[in-house]
Amino acid sequence: MAYVFQSTPLWQRITPWFRGFDVPLAASAGLLALAGLLTMYSSGYDHGTRFEDHARNMLIAGLILFGVAQVPPQRLMDLALPLYALGVGLLVAVALFGLTKKGAQRWLNLGLVIQPSEILKIAMPLMLAWWFQKREGQLRALDFVVSIGLLLLPVGLILKQPDLGTAVLVLAAGLSVIFFAGLSWRLLAPPLLLGLAGLVLLWVFEAELCAQGVSWPGLRDYQQQRVCTLLDPGRDPLGRGFHIIQGMIAIGSGGFWGKGFMQGTQTHLEFIPERTTDFIFAAYSEEFGLAGNLLLVLAFVFLVLRALSIALEAPTLFSRLLAASLGMILFCYAFVNMGMVSGILPVVGVPLPFISYGGTAMVTLGLALGMLMSIAKSKRLVQT
Repeated sequence: MAYVFQSTPLWQRITPWFRGFDVPLAASAGLLALAGLLTMYSSGYDHGTRFEDHARNMLIAGLILFGVAQVPPQRLMDLALPLYALGVGLLVAVALFGLTKKGAQRWLNLGLVIQPSEILKIAMPLMLAWWFQKREGQLRALDFVVSIGLLLLPVGLILKQPDLGTAVLVLAAGLSVIFFAGLSWRLLAPPLLLGLAGLVLLWVFEAELCAQGVSWPGLRDYQQQRVCTLLDPGRDPLGRGFHIIQGMIAIGSGGFWGKGFMQGTQTHLEFIPERTTDFIFAAYSEEFGLAGNLLLVLAFVFLVLRALSIALEAPTLFSRLLAASLGMILFCYAFVNMGMVSGILPVVGVPLPFISYGGTAMVTLGLALGMLMSIAKSKRLVQT
């Protein structure tokens, strides 16, 4: 008797893993990743193994994206509390015996050097979305108070490191969840108006305050100097203002079409500090010009709008809050980085998604996109 064995073709075995993938989200992320590889090759070709490491980090992030996309949102909910507790615990460990670099205590050596604050960029919205899902249908004012407490605990630990940039991103991610959960504008308006009034007064009197070296309440000395430098980079052109000035020169010298790939003089003559990390947008702008910047901004806008669209169509409150907050995280990442390099925001340590070098940040990005893909897949599977 003859037996016939028929094996399933490889493509048929792989196809179910990709069923329900959100093509617009994947396409926009792929275009930004390509822009990141091109920019890193140019700005980091004489900077050790930055390009190879960046490509490896992107591959790892892609694998994480693919893996997390297979996890249903219901299972993601189960990870919220453990991941939040792990992140806060690691922040406490950083405060006790973390590594100090460039005056900041932000890292832990666990055999592999990690920056635990990056975990909270994902754990924070995940935790708050879980909290409001549990309270759905019976929300009270006390629930919002508890959510603010859950948010301020890690933000305070991150500020203590100090790491203002990451603290701002974690705060923005948490506040976006609380706002989308139904926090009234009447409660948000007073602190926002007070903050705006403070900025106006600061702008009016900044010259006198900076010149006299008046100590501003609530700000460390280095943070105060960053604000003064933002308002007048020429005050210390070879010191604190050097980053902003050189970034603006690189952006302006690119013109409309840019100087061309691998032709950026500000970049390759090493006038741009941190040209592969925080200030890589200046290197990109010099070589690809205003036209390239417009395409990059449009890609980010499309990615954020796609995330918000996924949130609108999500089947549960948890999924809606999580997807919307992840979209706001991506927006804040891009806006803050481009703003600080362009000289309209203070210089803080915020990478440009897909473009800047950084292993932990890239892994966080892969987690965020994987969660968005999981929510999009769950919506499609429910419809079918």
